[in-house]
Amino acid sequence: MSDEEGERDAEDATAAERDRDADLDPERYYDEFGEGEWERLDRDPVTRMEFENTTDYLAEYLPEAEARAAEAARDDAADADPVRVLDAGGAAGRYACWLAERGYDVTLVDLSAAQVELAREKAAERGVAERVTAERGDVRDLRFADDAFDAVCCLGGPLSHVVDDDERATAMAELRRVAVPGAPVFVSVIGRFAMLRDILKFTLDDSHGLLAPVAADGDYTAERVAQLADGEGWAECHGFRADEFERELEAAGFVVEKLVGLENVAARMKRELADADDEAVESVREVVRMLREDRTAADCSEHMLAVCRVE
Repeated sequence: MSDEEGERDAEDATAAERDRDADLDPERYYDEFGEGEWERLDRDPVTRMEFENTTDYLAEYLPEAEARAAEAARDDAADADPVRVLDAGGAAGRYACWLAERGYDVTLVDLSAAQVELAREKAAERGVAERVTAERGDVRDLRFADDAFDAVCCLGGPLSHVVDDDERATAMAELRRVAVPGAPVFVSVIGRFAMLRDILKFTLDDSHGLLAPVAADGDYTAERVAQLADGEGWAECHGFRADEFERELEAAGFVVEKLVGLENVAARMKRELADADDEAVESVREVVRMLREDRTAADCSEHMLAVCRVE
């Protein structure tokens, strides 16, 4: 092989490596995912359980937007401040629209420009565009003043896509900084056991080399996929254990009031429940609700939710 051919092969290998990394980069991944993230939470009974269980806790712990509006009306305060909610990493706006439909003023930020544009479109389609502001932003560097929001949401796993421990600590500190004292903060992340089950169920032949390192520290990275699998996968992410998740939140200054397993026994049962009759699905839904605050349920879930307060 000539020196020129060797250099060309090396350049090709570097380009291929860069392409694999880009495919696993969260920003590019969600740019290419399109409406998939909006559709994900209504795609099957299990993903609907994730959404329903999350909104149950939002409804229970959020300040009441309607009550504040009614109080302002009684006091003839036409310019009374609405309840301000940050939806950090809000993607296509499924939660932002739900909140806006209930009277909250929502600011959505997401790293993906494509998801931000979709969020604007979805808010307009649902008639809540005046209550939803969507802009590109990074949870590690929120461009808002201290104490800017009455409540903060970071739902569906955005913090899991911040794989570096120090950067994730910075992101958690940012969520705390922009929330008023005493505000509720809702954070959901991807569970480590669910990541391992995905490898076992869908890509075992090509990705079994990832099992031990992901089990050990929860990090699913482009570098590992390139070295230990076939170079293809989903967006880089960190899978949490329940104790670890709670520990990181407390280190950031949050008081964790609830830790919830959003899918628990129904995790990774999408196909089975999609084929089940309505009565059977409802039985599963009831059991998931029954068990969702069991600590083991959090570790078993695809997503675990922490309901926190700012100290």
